[in-house]
Amino acid sequence: MGIGLSYVLVTPYTVAKSRTGGVLSRLLTRTDLELAGAQIFAADQEFAEKYARSLRERAPQNQLVLLADYVKQYFGPSGGRPHRTLFLLFKGENPCEKLLNVCGHLYTQHVEVDALAGETIRDTYSDLIFAAENSEEVRYFEPAVLTPRSQEEANFDLKMFANFLDGKENLVQNVVYPDPSKIERTLVIIKPDNWKYNSSRPGAIIDMFSRTGLRIVGIKVHRFSLAQALDFYGPVEEVLKKNLAPNFGKRAIELLEKEFSFTISNELSNLLGAGFGAECARDQFYNIVEFMSGKRPCGNSPEDMEKPGDVKCMIIVYEGENAVKKIRDVLGPTDPLKAPDGTVRREFGSNVMVNTAHASDSPESYEREQKIVRINYNSVVSIIKEHIG
Repeated sequence: MGIGLSYVLVTPYTVAKSRTGGVLSRLLTRTDLELAGAQIFAADQEFAEKYARSLRERAPQNQLVLLADYVKQYFGPSGGRPHRTLFLLFKGENPCEKLLNVCGHLYTQHVEVDALAGETIRDTYSDLIFAAENSEEVRYFEPAVLTPRSQEEANFDLKMFANFLDGKENLVQNVVYPDPSKIERTLVIIKPDNWKYNSSRPGAIIDMFSRTGLRIVGIKVHRFSLAQALDFYGPVEEVLKKNLAPNFGKRAIELLEKEFSFTISNELSNLLGAGFGAECARDQFYNIVEFMSGKRPCGNSPEDMEKPGDVKCMIIVYEGENAVKKIRDVLGPTDPLKAPDGTVRREFGSNVMVNTAHASDSPESYEREQKIVRINYNSVVSIIKEHIG
């Protein structure tokens, strides 16, 4: 069976309630599909109605009519304000069936509460409440997620989404704050060590950050090129040289004196500290670059430097008051072993380099970092066009 492409939409209500981490965890741990892309977008009324019509025309089933009505009413703007919807793009064999099984079917009949097991995403996060016992009139409906039932439906929808998202910025601005001067944005990277295999870690990390009360206004799956990784972590190189080079040089001198049984002069000691120590510190920096891009920054052509790396991460932009401090408080310090209990790095980090996530340390750092990773560009549209035309 060939490789297919499908999607899951996380509804505006589910996004607003900060349930995206739980939804993502289910999708990653209960399928073998690759998360190929992710994007937050705000639908206009025209697109919401177009998507609703496509659902309504597929079959005169209660489920699809219910979904169509929901999309038409809640996906578009209300009170002049557009709403955030999360688009998740998955790739693999038979993606539609696998995603549908995890998302769960909608109930068109009355179901006792105790009959729900919480097995699917909709079991856990959706609601379908009827007006009265044995009534078919729906009083309240929240599907939590939407996903197509077949590859034919998926391909139709994906082309529609690609056309709508093409040219759209990756950051959603849908709130006017009383005092914009108090609002910050900060950039979070869920690092490559969380994506070696499908696990609940990325979703769990998002859940932990959600306790800050900040809003996700941008998200994308990203592969650092060597050039981007070198630029992004460039300031770290000088810090490593300053902090680590003297220690590496001192250690080298101790080993040489022990091995050859003589005392090295101060002049040679200084040379070893400046040369060997600096070279070891540079190697540590290259390890960081390799960890983030999957490639060693040595002997690469200019073309290779610009190509997407071999490992992926997820980049998220959070927005709100004191966003930088709030996120870094939940993240924890660089060394996971020194991080307080309940922080992301204490929970999931391994060491100073493999410390699970990055967050901007200042508004100025955010401005610098978002330019390097091209935060307003998202690869979702190009992936769809490459796969289905």
